[in-house]
Amino acid sequence: MSILPKNEPHQPHNTPKNFFIWGATMSGKSYLASYFPDSIVFSTDGNEKNSGTRPTIALQNKVNAQGKITESVIDILDKYILALRTEQHSFKTVVIDVIEDVTVLIEQAICMENNVKSLSDIPYGKGYSMFNSMLQELVIDLKALKMNVVYISREVTKTDSNDNPVPAPALKEKYYNVVNGNCDLVIRTQHLGSRYVQTVTDIRRKYKESEIEDPIILKILSVIPGALVKDKQSKTPTARPTQTNNKDGK
Repeated sequence: MSILPKNEPHQPHNTPKNFFIWGATMSGKSYLASYFPDSIVFSTDGNEKNSGTRPTIALQNKVNAQGKITESVIDILDKYILALRTEQHSFKTVVIDVIEDVTVLIEQAICMENNVKSLSDIPYGKGYSMFNSMLQELVIDLKALKMNVVYISREVTKTDSNDNPVPAPALKEKYYNVVNGNCDLVIRTQHLGSRYVQTVTDIRRKYKESEIEDPIILKILSVIPGALVKDKQSKTPTARPTQTNNKDGK
């Protein structure tokens, strides 16, 4: 019996599932992420018990009294991603808050396990090779989950070719390219006066309202300019959950 698929057209799934949200402190990043359905949050802020209303997993490199690593962030991520992949559960969204801290923790874990201070101290570029492989594997493993994935990143100011200041995600560009290359939508959050505003800064394709199968995702995206293209089969929701004038955002 052939393992090849049938040579016939199929209907693609057009609902975006991988998101990158970035913005300044208190601009509404985590607040926007909180609207994604049934989320589990992988948090690097060390305050998982007070960082929101959703179940939270602390990401850290655990060490013993001798300073030796006992459980790395790599082990923690592997363990919980495997559980999300193989165990029965009702979670629908994974939130990584924040992704640049995760890259620092991965680098720290590699250095501690190899008794060096920096990746460059590991001979023949093996440190950088290990890091790149682990980051790529993390992104691919998350994308393989049958869930929404939301990466959160802080905002920094960089300069363009004319030395003008421009806002950008805090995640290093070379790492951002890995993550963004596997995302469907990139959204910037801003706190402007009394308003919290979301703007699409990158998008994989034009998503039509009638194509979005998940009503919660449709409700979120419908209030973000540029996220959706309206069409005759529009399923515009009645609520506008992500726009607010009085909610503090992380």
